[in-house]
Amino acid sequence: MEHGGFSWIHLIGLDRIRLPNLGTLPFLGEMPEYMPPYVANGLLVMALVILLAFLGNRQLGKSKDAIIPDDRLTLRNILELIVEGVLKLLEANMGKRGKDFIFIIGGLVVFILFSNLSGVVPGFDPPTDSLNTTAACALTVFFLTHYYGMREHGMKYLKHFTGPFWWLAPLMVPIEMIGHLARPLSLSLRLFGNIMGDHTVFLIFFALMPFLIPIVVMVLGIFVAIVQTLVFVLLSMAYFSGAVEHMEH
Repeated sequence: MEHGGFSWIHLIGLDRIRLPNLGTLPFLGEMPEYMPPYVANGLLVMALVILLAFLGNRQLGKSKDAIIPDDRLTLRNILELIVEGVLKLLEANMGKRGKDFIFIIGGLVVFILFSNLSGVVPGFDPPTDSLNTTAACALTVFFLTHYYGMREHGMKYLKHFTGPFWWLAPLMVPIEMIGHLARPLSLSLRLFGNIMGDHTVFLIFFALMPFLIPIVVMVLGIFVAIVQTLVFVLLSMAYFSGAVEHMEH
């Protein structure tokens, strides 16, 4: 979604990178000739996250003092707070199994949060302002949900779709299939709609009065960015938890 004006991706030249000529693909339509803005902004967000992780890791050091928190607010402390917050969120919603999902949930938290927050920075369009990005995140959760379910239960995982009694299967299977297919649709549309709406409102107010009012809208934008990140990961944890839970017989 392009809004015109100054853009970091245009300054760096990411939007002028040519992509391989793939022509028209089934179900996907005509492939773009140049890197789409949402991809370029996503790459910038990932580069920023990697840089912060690298700098935070360097501050850990290799001595025994590395386990002692700094006595002042540093990048290391901020990153540790994020990791600790994700771990507590996992334990509160998934119990002891929560730490097994720290990488996928932590990755979603960091990418979605920083993507959402980038919308309040002049010159950035948040990657989550595009349905392509949010759908990719939602489909990742969708496929990993069933991967973890099959890994945990094997073929018995299919009983999640048939219900407690075999004679209910003709009724339960279509209902469960519709419910599971609606999950990525719900996740992607909710995140995309809220971030797109918030970013559009911010741009309108900034164009009308570029001083006082945008500060208030920016604070609201930060609040929306955090809330929508929490909503996405909380629903994702509920899906993962339901996939790996053991049904009582």
